[in-house]
Amino acid sequence: MSETITTDVVIVGAGPAGLFAVFELGLLDIRAHLIDILPRAGGQCSELYPEKPIYDIPGFPIVTGQGLVDNLMKQIEPFHPTFHFGEMVEGLETLGTSEHPSFRVTTDAGKTFECKCVIVAAGGGSFQPKRPPIAGIDAYEGKSVFYAVRKMEDFRDKNVLIVGGGDSALDWTLNLHPVAKRITLVHRRDEFRGAPHSVNAMRELVAGGKMDLLIGQVGAIAGDNGQLKTATIKGNDGAAHEIACERMMPFFGLTMKLGPIANWGLNLHENLVPADTEKFETSTPGIFAIGDINAYPGKLKLILSGFHEGALAAQKVHRYVYPDKKLTFQYTTSSTNLQKKLGVN
Repeated sequence: MSETITTDVVIVGAGPAGLFAVFELGLLDIRAHLIDILPRAGGQCSELYPEKPIYDIPGFPIVTGQGLVDNLMKQIEPFHPTFHFGEMVEGLETLGTSEHPSFRVTTDAGKTFECKCVIVAAGGGSFQPKRPPIAGIDAYEGKSVFYAVRKMEDFRDKNVLIVGGGDSALDWTLNLHPVAKRITLVHRRDEFRGAPHSVNAMRELVAGGKMDLLIGQVGAIAGDNGQLKTATIKGNDGAAHEIACERMMPFFGLTMKLGPIANWGLNLHENLVPADTEKFETSTPGIFAIGDINAYPGKLKLILSGFHEGALAAQKVHRYVYPDKKLTFQYTTSSTNLQKKLGVN
């Protein structure tokens, strides 16, 4: 027999946008449960770049991905959200009307949620790194081949091989350089897709003899018991040579899968959910889309955009959850009631 949970809102996705939506909803006395396929909160910030610096979050000149998530979790503590990690939403059934919507949401863990509104904050859907075509790489994954940096200390005093030419490859080349014994960046051509300032900084390190840049591809890797020792690099001229390599980070992009959301009848466009810019509601009343999952004219895929979208969505959610209650917007700095909710004296 499945477990049935009644709440005001179900948020699909516990990344930064979903977490901040909890805060905006909480200010309006709206309860929320969050469902995420990952084992922890944070989405891509925690899974892909927990120690990568982020520079465009208001009020934080610099903050790491995990630092941002930790602060968001602390910010929403007063509202006691409930998390359901390691679960995927399998089904969504519309129960109410367009004026008074309600939904039944089911997960692959056998849970059933009944709620007034659903906020989809699932990023680009579930994601997984693309595995490079290197024979036997699976034996090293999670031991000496990594697709994300959980702890920079794991790379200290190691010969680190980074493969790729985009922002992720360049960012970690620069961020790991101070702790690694030696960084080698391998890319199939001498042109890079990353930010120009990152490319310039990388080339300065190469010119100064502080790291190596090889043009070509990784042909093979070797080691024992999951621990890398060497990698064979095949140059574009056909020549191959072996380098010392104790850690490897391939950045070949992500495979994004929208999953069951694709079957919710939300008028998908190129695997994104169209939403209006007044309240970020989808074509289905009561279902909202915020963060990287949505699409609208002028959309910027920035974390701060997701915060803005969640704030406006919460205003319309209030109308559905409390149809007979007039909402008077108040600043948290001037409302004694809101300050009490936040535990501010």
